[in-house]
Amino acid sequence: MPRSGRVVTSLRRYTSNPQNPNQDALINDALASARKTGAQIELLRASTGRDFGNVFAELAQSQAEGLVIADDEFFLSADAEIGSLSARHSVPAVFQGTAFTAAGGLMSYGTRFAELYYQAGAYSGLVLAGAAPADVPIYQSTAAELIVNLRSAKPLGIALPQAIVDQATTLIR
Repeated sequence: MPRSGRVVTSLRRYTSNPQNPNQDALINDALASARKTGAQIELLRASTGRDFGNVFAELAQSQAEGLVIADDEFFLSADAEIGSLSARHSVPAVFQGTAFTAAGGLMSYGTRFAELYYQAGAYSGLVLAGAAPADVPIYQSTAAELIVNLRSAKPLGIALPQAIVDQATTLIR
């Protein structure tokens, strides 16, 4: 991530989990997005906690401008650890987990999990009340949240565009 100016389009590193069966689709999406902006992406792999430490140490040593972390269940389970590593190694990183941003990650963008949990409860309630599962309508969440950690941006020397700050659903100051 450049220390000022464009935030997302110039990211050059993308971390994926080789154990994720959806990895190829995620990587293809990232590469397609990069091609649209003319960016080249270096793929990094992590599938254990130790891998995270190695990835961030390598990124810090190479003075990486930033990192996009793939949508992955294993990564979500370690989002606070990844956010902490991002802050400790001074690597600007973007992910989807709320705990990631609260622990020091620069930004997160993704589904509002609280809404999904609420909807799961509503579905369960309908089924427990006697509705046939096949008759319960499918709900697709359209709510997303952008969390920006201004406290992390400052020591990284990143001046986030005002448009991103204005669109944030949560700002950590």
